[in-house]
Amino acid sequence: MISEKLREVKDNIEAAKAKRSFDKAQEVLLIAVTKNHDIYAMREAIDAGVTDIGENRIQEAKEKFETLDRDVTWHLIGHLQTNKAKQAVKIFDIIHSVDSLHLAEAINNAAANIGKIQKVLVQVNLAKEASKSGIYAEDMEELLYKVDEMPNLQLMGLMCIAPNYENVEDCRPLFAKMYEIYNRVKEMNFRTANIIYLSMGMTHDYQIAVEEGSNMVRVGTGIFGPRQY
Repeated sequence: MISEKLREVKDNIEAAKAKRSFDKAQEVLLIAVTKNHDIYAMREAIDAGVTDIGENRIQEAKEKFETLDRDVTWHLIGHLQTNKAKQAVKIFDIIHSVDSLHLAEAINNAAANIGKIQKVLVQVNLAKEASKSGIYAEDMEELLYKVDEMPNLQLMGLMCIAPNYENVEDCRPLFAKMYEIYNRVKEMNFRTANIIYLSMGMTHDYQIAVEEGSNMVRVGTGIFGPRQY
């Protein structure tokens, strides 16, 4: 069942790319979100072709990381508390949720302590939802430049979570605006940043996100079915 769902998601991504008026050949990276799904489901997905795993919580990720026995890229897609930065840099290849200078400094220091260059994305709260993390777009550039100056971080792009609108089409203007911001950020004069990822789109809205320019989507329920609590 997981392999069938995975194929369906990949087909949907290709269909969404075909609807674009731009960059139809761009690769879209699929992150399988494994929050609340067990190690057996994860292995089944990886054996069916998943290369990238997304987790929300440090403790759950740590337990899986130690027992998964598969070679994958690990993404932290949930909010990260500064006191968990030390654990995060030991597990995750890419941290999507940098949203403050304080957190960036904590990740940079933790990465320095283990001799690692930690790849990160800056999370933008474009809709200014109080319930979501992320820096506001008008404050973003200052944070981007400061992250770029940190010797043990490499800035790789931006992440955004759209509001959970009743009508999913309402996400479209926000995703389109985020793609504009991403293209502007790519033109900024950074020191070491390599702006290649725009992480936006989840199970309910990833097809619209891809149509509007996302090149990294985070899909859990669409691959694994409802979460097991």
